[in-house]
Amino acid sequence: MTTPVLRDATLDDLDAIMALEERLFPGDAWSAPMMAAELAAPHTRYLVAEAEGAIVGYAGLSALPGSPQADIQTIGVAPACRRLGLGTALLTALLEEAERRGATEVLLEVRADNPGAQALYERHGFAAIAVRPRYYQPDDVDAIVMRREGGA
Repeated sequence: MTTPVLRDATLDDLDAIMALEERLFPGDAWSAPMMAAELAAPHTRYLVAEAEGAIVGYAGLSALPGSPQADIQTIGVAPACRRLGLGTALLTALLEEAERRGATEVLLEVRADNPGAQALYERHGFAAIAVRPRYYQPDDVDAIVMRREGGA
């Protein structure tokens, strides 16, 4: 596989993003209308990772103008592309965008049963600050709220 290229996501990418979303998060995937609204919102930036004409990853950031806080909405990487640095590339790009927008704090939620994602976020300066019990439904899985302060 060629090295994936990151680019801004568009509504034309919705079907490919949703196919990956439903594969990665079968129990609690976002709906297509929710994802379309995120892609079109002026306060978000979504990226896709594309390799050989296929979307193999995506990630999104929400950052309202003038707010010191940004939220990583989602990061998803196709199983065949994991452990190749793609999650790190997507996360780094989102953190740079948060800094560019003036955010001094970035928050996210991660499933308590996803130690790989938790380790990725910890390597990039995130620390657990709270737990949201049974946040992910219908699986009854807790969400760990993580925060990172400072720039990219």
